[in-house]
Amino acid sequence: MRDQRSEGIRRSWNTNASAWIGAVREGRIESRVRVTDRAILDAVLVRPPHRVLDLGCGEGWLCRALAERGIDTVGVDAALPLVDAARQAGSGDYRCLPYDVLAAREDLGVFDVVVCNFSLLEEALSPVLNGIRARLADDGRLVIQTVHPRQASRDVPGRDGWRTERFDAIGRGFTERMPWYYRTRAAWIDTLSAHGWQLVSMTEPARPDTGEPVSLLIECVAGAVTEASV
Repeated sequence: MRDQRSEGIRRSWNTNASAWIGAVREGRIESRVRVTDRAILDAVLVRPPHRVLDLGCGEGWLCRALAERGIDTVGVDAALPLVDAARQAGSGDYRCLPYDVLAAREDLGVFDVVVCNFSLLEEALSPVLNGIRARLADDGRLVIQTVHPRQASRDVPGRDGWRTERFDAIGRGFTERMPWYYRTRAAWIDTLSAHGWQLVSMTEPARPDTGEPVSLLIECVAGAVTEASV
């Protein structure tokens, strides 16, 4: 079942790539426009890095925003249509790669910050978290933004498990639903700890008008290698 869901994630991003690019570039995703884009950008820039890996870069908006501030960026995404769109929009370094090959890709070098902005969608994260560790500088940071429990539990009780994104609120052009794995706060902490990551902070970016939290923003650093993280 895991492989079928992984294939469903891959198929959804490839099939919906054009619709996603339009939604991002036309500002049709309200939570991004009002809260989460700024939140992830500020989290990366709080201690300005020299080099950033955007894992799940999509059409490249974050890499472009960082490059405008003089930061060297590499964008990685598993969906070629998104990578192609990112390349066409700017002169950055974009690679189409599965996330679980990071450890073997020494040609990518090392980074001060690795960003996963709503891009950790699988249940099994060991290959990705271990790969990120291999690409992170000794004093580097991993910054993750993910769906807030209040948003994820509107229709389904707030427990770990697979959900289905239908993209209904984003607008036209989305023809392929996407499976994704939801984790509670506690599950994120447990998962990261089990793979040797030390939590630095966990914040809740919120709407400025209502104070309603929209996402979880997690910052962590690599700790000692544990048996589970090997």
